[in-house]
Amino acid sequence: MLVAVGCGSESETPAALGAGGASASSATTSAMATSGAGGAEEKLGPPYPIVLAHGFFGFEDFAGLDFVNYFYGVKEHLSEHGEKLVFTPDVDPFNSSVHRGAQLAAEVQDILAVTGHEKVILIGHSQGGLDARVVAHDYPELVAAVVTLQTPHHGTPLADIALEILDDPNLQGVLDALLQLAGIPLWDEIGDSTSLYLPLYDLSTAGIAEFNESYPDAENIYYASIAGRSDFHGGGALCDVRSPPFIEAFDDELDPVDGLLATTEMIIDGGFGAPYANDGLVRAADARWGEFLGCLPADHLDMIGHLLGDDPGIGNDWDHLAFYLELSRYLRERGL
Repeated sequence: MLVAVGCGSESETPAALGAGGASASSATTSAMATSGAGGAEEKLGPPYPIVLAHGFFGFEDFAGLDFVNYFYGVKEHLSEHGEKLVFTPDVDPFNSSVHRGAQLAAEVQDILAVTGHEKVILIGHSQGGLDARVVAHDYPELVAAVVTLQTPHHGTPLADIALEILDDPNLQGVLDALLQLAGIPLWDEIGDSTSLYLPLYDLSTAGIAEFNESYPDAENIYYASIAGRSDFHGGGALCDVRSPPFIEAFDDELDPVDGLLATTEMIIDGGFGAPYANDGLVRAADARWGEFLGCLPADHLDMIGHLLGDDPGIGNDWDHLAFYLELSRYLRERGL
């Protein structure tokens, strides 16, 4: 399901925004493709529609609560500041990035048909960044940029640990069956092909090596990445890069890790001295891809405004809504 931000705070579906649709917003109507010589359709260039790709466990409306979405309050905030074409499509919350990437590609094609634009900007959080890379590889002509946030491009040790526990194929099948049964009330997107084992394999040492070999970067697409650091980690040399001002402004901020991520952060931080900057689920070193823009004082939940827009922690001035707005402005300044 696609959800775009139309004029004001109203959200509209592609059916409502389609050519000739009576309820199409003026912003979208003005963005529709025009006819060139001989009636040929001319695709619109930048500024391109922004597509926010959710990660593992992702959702648009959680458990039927339309006010609880994955990118908490982001599309509404962007709309209020002039970004009228922001989409948050749903893909299977639990599946391989090859499967989810194909779903995302279909959604991107729908978005382009609706808006009349030539390309989109894909901003993916966590596994959503891998999904975005699948789309860019398979349909490079449809993508202007791929920006990934806390995406495990080089895997995560947590996946290797989980796969050791799930080494029994029978246990894997039982787990997937239980997920399909229990997940339906919470995730409308869940289907018969839903699998918890497949995305875990994607993020393992072996799985991510196969993925990176199969989905190299496409030419003429801007790839950039941003990592997170938490548990009061300053980032160290790894995060000491030339960052845009809206990231550099947070260099002196430190983030207390969310209690829900405290155990996983401890597992991957490298032990005594905490040498590995990470966001509680993904190490900063594993999140680097394309142009690395730096590390932000945000754990894996803070980056998307969860839980439910709560404060990132005492002493941390991180603001996820301001971040997405500044990121969109940064991309526009690059001519995207």
